[in-house]
Amino acid sequence: MDYRKLIETVPVARKEALLNKLVDLILSSKNDDKMPGQLANTILYQWQQDTLITESGLTALLEAAVLLDSAKTVEVLTALEFTDMAGLIKDTITVKP
Repeated sequence: MDYRKLIETVPVARKEALLNKLVDLILSSKNDDKMPGQLANTILYQWQQDTLITESGLTALLEAAVLLDSAKTVEVLTALEFTDMAGLIKDTITVKP
């Protein structure tokens, strides 16, 4: 799945809300063992540089959220009214064996 293309559809005015919800989801996840070290390092670097709000930062957060808890990610996206994005992610996770 091309997470960057999904993030590109997010309006600038709504990026902060998405950022906050994805960070909350990641920090509260009990599945931290599912996150690859490189992705975790990318997120930490973006956080240190204060660039999580950028497309690359949000892309990393979305990828991590889907890896850690795809069902909750779909719930978060639906609550934020990103229904197309939520639908694409839901379709992708249901198709996987």
